[in-house]
Amino acid sequence: MPPHHLTAPGFGPLAGIGDEAAPGADGQLAALRRLGWTAIELRDVDGTALADLAPAAFGALARRLADGGVTVAAVASRIGNWSRPVTGGIGPDLAELDVLAERCAVLGCRLVRIMSYPNDGLPEREWADRALARTAVLADRAARAGLVLVHENCAGWAGDRADRALRLLRAVDSPALRLLFDIGNGVPHGYDAPVMLRDLAPYVEHVHVKDAVRLADGSTAYTLPGEGDAGVAECLRILAAHGYSGALSLEPHLAVRPHEGLTRAGTDAADLFVRAGQALVALLKDLSGGPA
Repeated sequence: MPPHHLTAPGFGPLAGIGDEAAPGADGQLAALRRLGWTAIELRDVDGTALADLAPAAFGALARRLADGGVTVAAVASRIGNWSRPVTGGIGPDLAELDVLAERCAVLGCRLVRIMSYPNDGLPEREWADRALARTAVLADRAARAGLVLVHENCAGWAGDRADRALRLLRAVDSPALRLLFDIGNGVPHGYDAPVMLRDLAPYVEHVHVKDAVRLADGSTAYTLPGEGDAGVAECLRILAAHGYSGALSLEPHLAVRPHEGLTRAGTDAADLFVRAGQALVALLKDLSGGPA
């Protein structure tokens, strides 16, 4: 079997956010090939967000992926993310979603990562109301485009609490809104990822894999999957037990962390990405050898 099928029973393909390995498409695809994987999650190419690529550059990217037999598991958008507080207008998010709807149709991709708007001084209730209302508008537009928005446990109103994520799903009440669970986000954000995932697992449509430890000064250091304190193996067991069948998308944060302005993407970035992918494969082999 090709290595990209070496997953625990029932999981979908192994993928990775390509710009964590290299800025350009050539380097991103080369890192995937080193792992034997044939799925990618798209965020930035040559430092430009997917939605902002010039039409000719996007067309060239789409052809490269098709020619290489690489599928797109998801698109990591900036909608509602750490750079777009809830006090800003929704216009940039709607515009980005419209572009991504066209581009996802070309790429054969239906999942678009979103977040739920960090606060910017608003009272708690107003923050909640705005985040819920905006997500409903976005989900309605996504539904009409045949997309599914996957909300990540990261920046925003529903980012670090399971009860809020569930309230978001209930309030929007649309099949075009599901959850993206990033296993490693609990460490920097201060919660226990396996505990949160037990409440959210039935609604998870996409998964990011990273691992980390909290340092004595309160900062976060990222590690290979399975070597940190995020509970990667336990989260994978929980997902398997709930019948999760989506992709596992590697986002190791070892060389590239956009929210911190870290974009060191030399040859060592690709090597670190590949090492993280190999560690994930090793974890999955261990899991598949034991009880689910």
